[in-house]
Formats: sequence, C-alpha cells, structure tokens
Amino acid sequence: MLRTVIAAAMIAVAPLATAAQTLNGDGLHEAEWLHETFRDLREDLGDANAEGKRFAVIIEQRGCIYCTRMHEEVFVVPEIEEMLSEEFFFVRLNMHGATEVTDFDGEVMSESDIARRWRNMFTPTILFFDSEVPDGLSGAEAAVVTMPGAFGAPTMYDLLNWILAEGYDGEEDFQRYHARMFNERAASGQRIGADD
Repeated sequence: MLRTVIAAAMIAVAPLATAAQTLNGDGLHEAEWLHETFRDLREDLGDANAEGKRFAVIIEQRGCIYCTRMHEEVFVVPEIEEMLSEEFFFVRLNMHGATEVTDFDGEVMSESDIARRWRNMFTPTILFFDSEVPDGLSGAEAAVVTMPGAFGAPTMYDLLNWILAEGYDGEEDFQRYHARMFNERAASGQRIGADD
C-alpha cells in the first residue's frame, strides 16, 4: 500500500518537475522563439527586419499564472508556435528585471523601469511593432498593437494573423476579424487549440 501511495505521489509530482525545467533563472518560461539580445530595441527591430519577421516585445514576470497559461496551453499549439518561430522576432522583458534596455528613443533603463515607463500593469503584455519606428518614440508610443493579458489559442492565432496582414491599418478591427475567423472555423469544423 505504501509503495502504491509513493508511486502515485511521484506520478503527480512529475509534471511539476517538467514544468520547472522550462523556467530560467528569473523564473520565466523558456521558449525557442524568444531571442536573447542586448535589448537595444532599435537593433532588435533591425535584426527582425533582416530576418523578414515582425518585431514584438513580451513582458512577463515570475509567478504570473497567466504567463504560465500562455506558455503551457497557447504558445505550444502547433499553428501558433510555428508562427511565433517563423514570422515573429520576440524579445522578452522581465517586468521586475534589472537588465538594461535601450528604448526606441535612446533612453536606457532597467527592464522594471521601462515597464513603468510604458505604463505596463499586466503580464503577459505583448507589444507589436511595424518595420519602421519614427524617431523620438518610446516603445509604448511606437507599438501598433498592444495585447494586455492572456487569451485562448483561437484569439492568439487570429491576432498573430491579423498583425501579419497589418489589419490594424485596415477597416476591420480585430474584434470583428476574430469573430469572422472564429465563425469560419466553426462552420468548417477547424479548431485551433481549445475554443475561447
């Protein structure tokens, strides 16, 4: 009986050990689509452009249950993970981190200071940028789309596609685009992860 209880406890703990292995020293999730850079955002934008990708900054923090949900349930959906890897150049900032970041306007400060400067209150938050950022703008001012918080896989999938199509410059706002895509998938029986 004791061996059965111990074996059951080990099985129950095993997924936690696996999840813990995906965290870095700051307690943030590892992902192959995240780029380690010197966090000079103009240089990072240039690198994204050189690779033909859209530049994005994701802000996360240790212990964020919504960041965990996104990494474990949404970003791992094959269609989403492929887009994150192939179409986007993501740099992560730690909401409470001390690593130096150079904003688009040349201001240099810690990750935590830039999060305050950008008035970031929630994690995860993702800021998406055009291929060119006008001089003198901070990241918060330059972002063409800001995603505050966690969303389900279908919403994230549609958001990424809408950004790639530069829907933010079009007449169909994201909510209408997402509803249309959601309904089209439902009519055809296609699913992206679990439905929102």
